Amino acid sequence: MSNEIKIFCPATIANLNCGFDVMGLCLEGIGDEMIIRKVAEKGIRITKITGADLPLETEKNVAGVAALAILNTTQSDFGFEIEIHKKIKAGSGIGSSSASAAGAVFGINELLGKPFTKHELVDFAMKGEAVASGSEHADNVAPCILGGFTLVRGYNPLDVIKIESPSEIYAVVLHPHIEVKTSDSRAVLSPTVSLKSAITQWGNLGGLIAGLYTKDYELIGRSLNDVIVEPARKHLIPNFDKVKNAALQNGALGSGISGAGPSIFALCKGETIANTVAKSMRNAYTDTGIAFDIHISKVNDEGTKII
Repeated sequence: MSNEIKIFCPATIANLNCGFDVMGLCLEGIGDEMIIRKVAEKGIRITKITGADLPLETEKNVAGVAALAILNTTQSDFGFEIEIHKKIKAGSGIGSSSASAAGAVFGINELLGKPFTKHELVDFAMKGEAVASGSEHADNVAPCILGGFTLVRGYNPLDVIKIESPSEIYAVVLHPHIEVKTSDSRAVLSPTVSLKSAITQWGNLGGLIAGLYTKDYELIGRSLNDVIVEPARKHLIPNFDKVKNAALQNGALGSGISGAGPSIFALCKGETIANTVAKSMRNAYTDTGIAFDIHISKVNDEGTKII
């Protein structure tokens, strides 16, 4: 068995409008790289980070805390070194912290001989996510590890369902080069919602899941609507309404805030529509004067992997 592996840790879109803290999907081609090696000295050490100014101290780093969570459940007489090469910007809304947490537990599990299932790895990765957001949640780490779309049915105990993506679904992500911290975006949310809003949101979430299973693209589009979280958060993102409306007017099934923002996503049926939507979103954002990136991606059904 190898003592060193290199892994790809993909970006993700969480919430998907109506699925706050319970839904997510995995992206292709966008993600971090990590190198994890088994060493004689016990414990976890982060030896190198590129692409971001993040702490090397194990207990302050998302990957380090997640790695400790899995290592502390074993009787290993050795340890691990981790290199993190960030390609996903922190605070981007496409799962930067979850990629680090997921990559750490995936890589260590591989070097341990896979004692844990992928579903079990999600629980360990959540411990790392808590460092970044202040709470354990799986809407990013679950799709990052499992791939595809994922639904977190419950947390006590953790119950995650993977849903394979309909083959024609494409995601477009506009990532402005500004940072919205998860903790700040959670602070604007009300602790209570009206019964009317809750009923609407439940219906949309059920519709989205039904649409994914039946490959009913029109149902998916009708269900990608958030009446609770988006109205409270959208003011944190310049030109949000303009970009969302441009995406919908050019054929997107739905559009919304990716994770905590500031990234804005759109789901589309087919690559041709996705390219048209990406162009419209780009045009709608240019007058902000803020630099940004546009990504077009199929849904990644594999998740974190060895490269």
